Amino acid sequence: MKRNLAYSLLVMLISVASCSFTNQSFETDDKDKLLLDLITYVLEKGHYEPKNIDDDFSVSVFEDFIDVLDPTKRYFLEEDINEFEQYKFQLDDQIKSTDISFFNLVYDRLIQRMDDAKVMYKEVLEKPFDYSKKESINIDYEKMTFAASKKELKERWRQQLKYATLGTYDSKMKGVKRGDAADVKEGSEKSKPMTPKEAEKSSRESTRKTLDEFFDFVNDLERKDWFVQYINTIVDEFDPHTYYFAPDEKDKFDTSMSGKFEGIGARLQKKPEGAKIVDIISGGPVWRDARLEVGDQIMKVGQGDEEPIDIVGMRLDDAIKLIKGPKGTVVALTVRKIDGSLDTVELTRDVVELEESFAKSANIIKNDEKFGIIDLPKFYVDFDDYTERNAASDVAKEVERLKEEGAEGLIIDLRDNGGGSLKTVVEMAGLFIKDGPIVQVRSSGKGKDVYDDKDERIQWDGPLVILVNELSASASEILAAAMQDYKRAIVIGSKQTFGKGTVQNVIPLDNIVRSNEHGDLGAIKLTTQKFYRINGGSTQLEGVKSDVIVPDKYSYIDLGERDQANPLKWDKISPADYKPWDGYIDYEQTVANSAKRMAGNAQLKLIEENAKWLKSESDEMEISLNYDAYRADEKEHKKKMDYFKAIGEYDSKLSFGSLKYEEELFTKDSVLREKRDRWHKNLAKDVYVEEAVNVLEDLKNNSLKHGKLAAVKG
Repeated sequence: MKRNLAYSLLVMLISVASCSFTNQSFETDDKDKLLLDLITYVLEKGHYEPKNIDDDFSVSVFEDFIDVLDPTKRYFLEEDINEFEQYKFQLDDQIKSTDISFFNLVYDRLIQRMDDAKVMYKEVLEKPFDYSKKESINIDYEKMTFAASKKELKERWRQQLKYATLGTYDSKMKGVKRGDAADVKEGSEKSKPMTPKEAEKSSRESTRKTLDEFFDFVNDLERKDWFVQYINTIVDEFDPHTYYFAPDEKDKFDTSMSGKFEGIGARLQKKPEGAKIVDIISGGPVWRDARLEVGDQIMKVGQGDEEPIDIVGMRLDDAIKLIKGPKGTVVALTVRKIDGSLDTVELTRDVVELEESFAKSANIIKNDEKFGIIDLPKFYVDFDDYTERNAASDVAKEVERLKEEGAEGLIIDLRDNGGGSLKTVVEMAGLFIKDGPIVQVRSSGKGKDVYDDKDERIQWDGPLVILVNELSASASEILAAAMQDYKRAIVIGSKQTFGKGTVQNVIPLDNIVRSNEHGDLGAIKLTTQKFYRINGGSTQLEGVKSDVIVPDKYSYIDLGERDQANPLKWDKISPADYKPWDGYIDYEQTVANSAKRMAGNAQLKLIEENAKWLKSESDEMEISLNYDAYRADEKEHKKKMDYFKAIGEYDSKLSFGSLKYEEELFTKDSVLREKRDRWHKNLAKDVYVEEAVNVLEDLKNNSLKHGKLAAVKG
């Protein structure tokens, strides 16, 4: 369906564009102007919800482009911004007339200010930092104004560099106390620990080297690289998932979609302090290492033993280039954790282990009862051959295996599942109902399409619970919403899921231009459709609200579609024709019982306390540059972290085990056994799985009391 939509959309665009762009000419043979013209045309004709390119649009592009180029406000001066502001309400007209004078002015000034900065940071780093001085830095860069003079800007650089150096100085001072080999003077037979003075000097030298490498990297960028940033600032105003790929980036996107890519296995979002981890790919190095988590911000990137490069203020695409690399190479990431602490994590780059992104199941034993859990990291599919392997058929196999082993209730774990194939989610939902609509899809300016399960077979009609969290997105939300609307499953998890209710298609720009002298023009990923629940509500922004809401570490941190720039709005359409499931007795009472248990659960109270603390730490923008104060804060922070370690020591008293077919594989695959042992140990500490089992028990017992336990059919 998505391919057919992409094709029809492309045909529509080409048919209209062939006249417009066949003999397009400008005063100068300018690829930039052609790109701008093409992309705004595609956005106007193909986007699900085209925006008016007016004065309001102009202001947004103006402000966002400045922010993209100088997020920490350490290049441009107030006088530069005042000069740029002549274009603040003119960019809509410039975009329509393919005028790029605003970009040219800002780009030229940026290069000039970066040259100034190269002199400035070297002068700042020539002088020692006084860590005994009582001063602080505010890192809320969004509220910061631009410097009024070069003197003020240099002072800003001094504070930022002192802040950047403080963590390095601290690690070297710890080395003094421990006598670490990494922090000793060289050149003598008897190496001695560094003195505080030497540690301070060494820290400054490390920061200088980092900035030298950062600006060497920036120097390699061409004007066209910065112009892509301007194009994507315009594109980003439409919604956060519409994006322009330059030719080389399109190739990388195609590679990543095939699953054959090398790196660390994480998706990143641009933030003033670096790159924020917004998604961790199952089976990748970050997932396997388990030290980084969603919400952490990468601040520096080092290659092996080399000095790390500061990526604060760097374009996201360029930061990603530093982070990615060939399989087997080591990358060292300096991160600011969601709790505010600084840490360095070394990862060995690798290909994502596709096997770990596939569905897996386990038996759950509670007293003399047996239940089943299926973990689904994503809704995967082989687009070249759907029958080869897909999430729906794999989940069906796991359901059959669990039935054979006597499972009396089933948990589908969709936590951290970012979505995937629409076809697989429709088929998967059909495993749990007789037939009927699963999701509604609407295209721009058109009526709705209803995707139905037409297979009357029911793979599983026993008790069902779905686990979700704030990172359950897209296809995950479709499955959870459908099961909730049918009252087929009880959804346990966060207040709401991610809230991505849109569909994108990739349109190659070369296909729209009949005659092109400029070479490969790249492609645009375009939002073309919106998902709606069968009850008519969109999953956009609001996501799926759990039947039983439980706190987790992300409860008070801004995540999800609502934290993205320019998300599409929530709305609703007419409901589909469907009948709720009638297989449960006392559905509402089961939900009420679960909510009551959760309200009195000591583990969840500790998790919520931790979530509130994480929120307060992440909101702390005033950072002391005094070393004694810094150490005192770190000591208090460690004390709090030790207090919350009890969360990871929880014991649900549940037993978990692999299914028989998998146990037979262990004799030949010790690595698989180790992976499953790790998974089972984590499940045993999982209070959410524990409550899901309690709910399954309630559903089962209520049905037994009323003599209505459904037979599990094949």
